[in-house]
Amino acid sequence: MIVRWNSKRELYAGCLTSLVGLVAVLQGSLLGVGSLTQMGAGYLPLTVGLILMVLGATMSISIGRDAEAIPQLIKPEWRGWVGIAGGVVAFVVLGKLAGFVAASLACVFVSALGDRTSTLRSAALLSACVTVFGILVFHYLLRIPFPLFWW
Repeated sequence: MIVRWNSKRELYAGCLTSLVGLVAVLQGSLLGVGSLTQMGAGYLPLTVGLILMVLGATMSISIGRDAEAIPQLIKPEWRGWVGIAGGVVAFVVLGKLAGFVAASLACVFVSALGDRTSTLRSAALLSACVTVFGILVFHYLLRIPFPLFWW
């Protein structure tokens, strides 16, 4: 079994993730963990911290993979970044001005166009389905006080 470092970027990301997990474990243990049936205030931070520590270690070390086979430079997908950021901005702006329906439609539509394989028809269909699902869950089931329309 060969243990190799993938790349410096993955090593640093794994160490940082493990460090955040360690801080969460230390802080969670100070709050009182309790038991599984009587969870204390520190139970969730302790559990999430342990999971982060394991994930960080997994991110850092590769077992049996060739480190040279990993590409050194990953080309950023600007279309995806712009689509997702534009979707968030559209949701914030339209949520305040036009209500949940318009904000949800615009958010999903713009974000879906960030995918290179997405068409206008598939983005519109996806945004309509997600909006209907969002209305059912957030407006009717959870009763979130977010107006559906601006009027």
